[in-house]
Amino acid sequence: MSSSETEPPAGELPVVAPQLRALRRRASLTLEAAARDAGLSPAHLSRLETGQRQPSLPMLLSLARTYGTTVSELLGEAAPGRDAVVRATDMEPTAAGGWTYWQAGAPGRGMQALRVRVPHGSQGDIVRVHPGEEWLYVLKGRLRLRLGDSLHRLGPGDSAHFDSLTPHRIAAVDPDGVDLLFVHTLLQSPTATLCLGPTHGEEP
Repeated sequence: MSSSETEPPAGELPVVAPQLRALRRRASLTLEAAARDAGLSPAHLSRLETGQRQPSLPMLLSLARTYGTTVSELLGEAAPGRDAVVRATDMEPTAAGGWTYWQAGAPGRGMQALRVRVPHGSQGDIVRVHPGEEWLYVLKGRLRLRLGDSLHRLGPGDSAHFDSLTPHRIAAVDPDGVDLLFVHTLLQSPTATLCLGPTHGEEP
């Protein structure tokens, strides 16, 4: 089992499991087709749908694109009204694969805004490739960003804006982790091939 997979608490079926199954069926995708589009094996997706594994944040993002929805809906969170302002008191933390993130924007928009905390040593080997754009801004700590063959180190106040078809992976440099603002575009076509990863490689 990889570091991005965790066992659910005994006797507890994560809300995300039935949501994943329901959204896949709503998109009229077979297990094999959905797994291929999200860059997972059918067996792995099946384990996610039955609650035997919990998805990491990159997996949630890939599955949200595949099903034409948002991470919030995958997690079974009730969609609030589309208010222009999101209050800090309304941002509930969600843990996924070692990362913690807070919704920083309204659901159902053309892009999704998150505040993300990435611990040191968490998911640094996951390479992501998918259509769209991503923008991130370092709030605290230092970030190692691999874009294709280029390696970048970003500190507080640094940002990056890139085409998501460029293979990319991020990791925290410091033991205390890194805090980010993160914005990515959402593609709303559930039948398109939306993700070509993740794959695994050595830590830069």
